[in-house]
Amino acid sequence: MKLRSLVPALILSLSTIAHAQVGLYMNPIAIHVTNPQVDTGAFAFLGENSTSQMFYGVNFGGYYNFHHTKPVDIGFDMRDSIVRHDGASLNSFLVGLRVSGKPGSFPVKLYVQPMFGSGTSKSEFTTIHKTNFEYSVLAGVDYPLRKHIDFRAIELGYGSVSTVSSANFGGLIPIPAAHLVTISTGFVFYFGH
Repeated sequence: MKLRSLVPALILSLSTIAHAQVGLYMNPIAIHVTNPQVDTGAFAFLGENSTSQMFYGVNFGGYYNFHHTKPVDIGFDMRDSIVRHDGASLNSFLVGLRVSGKPGSFPVKLYVQPMFGSGTSKSEFTTIHKTNFEYSVLAGVDYPLRKHIDFRAIELGYGSVSTVSSANFGGLIPIPAAHLVTISTGFVFYFGH
């Protein structure tokens, strides 16, 4: 919880530095969650006897580019994604490096972001939440619409997190970490250069 308070304060204090850029977004997100091992019982995150599900929700956060040059921007991104399927939920809080740039004369910005943080999962039939390490690598395309507004044409990602499972509560079969494939789109509001 302390990290969640520290990062916004850091972004705000650093946003006064010349040539900095701060972007904010709140976009819909879909995550395809898969696990090669079938889980059973009330703690099965993907549902009893299921190995994959689509989760839908919202992805909100911001980025701070502290290094701004004509070809490349370097900064960091902080985000919180909240997705659900039936009664199961996954809340991913991630922080990571952001590298973006414009390819030649094309009017788009490409970016890549390796990120890490925590994923908190809850299965459909329990109230127990389990928090574990999560990582993700994201890449996307932003298209400038107007001054201070970009259209996030697409953002794709791949990551992994160990979700709540029967193995956490005396189950005999170990359940490996789930694989996450994400897709998102929407708008980005930015300030600065």
